Amino acid sequence: MISAVDLTKRYGKTEALRGISLDIADGEFTVILGASGSGKSTLLSVLSGLERPDSGSVIHDGIDIASMKDKELTAFRRRKVGFIFQRYYLLPHLSVEANVRLGANLAGNNNVKDIIESVGLGDRLGAKPSELSGGEMQRVCIARALAKNPSILFLDEPTGALDENTGRSVLDYIMRLRGERGFTMVAVTHNANIADMADRVIFMNSGEIKNVRANVTKKTAYEIGW
Repeated sequence: MISAVDLTKRYGKTEALRGISLDIADGEFTVILGASGSGKSTLLSVLSGLERPDSGSVIHDGIDIASMKDKELTAFRRRKVGFIFQRYYLLPHLSVEANVRLGANLAGNNNVKDIIESVGLGDRLGAKPSELSGGEMQRVCIARALAKNPSILFLDEPTGALDENTGRSVLDYIMRLRGERGFTMVAVTHNANIADMADRVIFMNSGEIKNVRANVTKKTAYEIGW
């Protein structure tokens, strides 16, 4: 369970989060929607421990990560959390396989090649990031996050650099893996169609939650619009 309690976050004069409170159940897939500047990416960063709130609590399984020391927070993220970033953050001097293995090593995971093949990069194991397209780099980022076997997966525009066919395939793989492992997922996206796959959709505007929708019927990656 993730519980956010009265979160605030300010950047200069801009109030990015204004007293946000919400609960995310274990195993739930939550999508956060909102226009640019609505606070959705800031909320994702705070919920995941990448940033600290100015006030409020972020409670993971009874522990407030907002009050952790830096070393403790780093250990929490390495142990529990997987990230799929809009910006890839790949190490340029390492191959595809080596970049993914960075995540796998944190979890003692040895099936790196299987994961890379599952995102369609089985023939690019030795390629460096400079030799990859934007879509290929995004798929490496996805494989690296999944190789950690995270308890919680945070996704920031996970299909932003992918074409439709690849995007659907990757989303389908992530959802199948979630079904097998039961991890929690929280995603920020501009593609509102992805929200049709989620258990719950949170709509944000001006740093506040304006509406919450539960999906009674959920669509697959191949049923949503694009």
